[in-house]
Amino acid sequence: MFKKTAIAGLVATALGSGLAQAQAPAAPAEPASPHTLTGNVGIYSQYIFRGLTQTNGKPALQGGFDYSHSSGFYLGTWGSNISWLTDGAPPAYQSGGSLEWDFYGGYKWSLPSDVTLDLGTLYYWYPGDANTTALKGGSPLNPKADTWEVYAALSWKWLSGKFSYSVNNKTFAVADSSGTYYLDLTASYPIENTPVTLIAHYGKQKYKGNDPRLGNISNDTACSYDDWKVGISYSLPKDFTVGVFYTDTSSANTLCYGTPSDNPAGTYPKDLSKGTGTVFISKTF
Repeated sequence: MFKKTAIAGLVATALGSGLAQAQAPAAPAEPASPHTLTGNVGIYSQYIFRGLTQTNGKPALQGGFDYSHSSGFYLGTWGSNISWLTDGAPPAYQSGGSLEWDFYGGYKWSLPSDVTLDLGTLYYWYPGDANTTALKGGSPLNPKADTWEVYAALSWKWLSGKFSYSVNNKTFAVADSSGTYYLDLTASYPIENTPVTLIAHYGKQKYKGNDPRLGNISNDTACSYDDWKVGISYSLPKDFTVGVFYTDTSSANTLCYGTPSDNPAGTYPKDLSKGTGTVFISKTF
């Protein structure tokens, strides 16, 4: 009888202990961090910016880092090799710069109906660009290509529109160009239940002012153009993406970007604006 009672007591104690443990409240989950840091890197068969090749059809290695806060605030930096400052210009205008390094920041607001508003600023820095506004050998050099823009963008699901406005007076080495703007309309449509995204883009680069090197020709007449792009991307495991796209512009006959055959008076002896295809592989982390 004593043994039965003792065993029953032990069983009850064990069950009570297990029940108490089962009823103990779970530790609260740690709140999600409001900070997010991501990175990206890509290899492209060439670097295309606003329809113009920045590497004269040669490969480009690109990458950057982005920080965002849950409030909507963000900062980022991005870089790529370039060659347009040297291989696109006549000898008197070549500057030696071979790198583009961008810095940007802004704030995003989530609005009703899946709409996002983005206001920010972006600075394009070209370290090594030796151009100045001084005279050299009797010929004026290009101003430095460093460019500062402010922008406003609206996006809805797979559609976006962005307006970028230049606030300095040397937009991508075009003098007296404050107020120059670029309009970007883009559709990135993901095909449902597939890793495929279809891409279409239209852009308008509108230059303002009068570069003294162009005489009586306005920057608008000499340098403004439209560009467009169509492409497709394919998402792979481990956050890799591959893709291909085709770009073209209306600037073949402009003074700023036309070739000698298209425009003997063109600034650039190599055609930076012709239609071309680009392939790439990229990864986010």
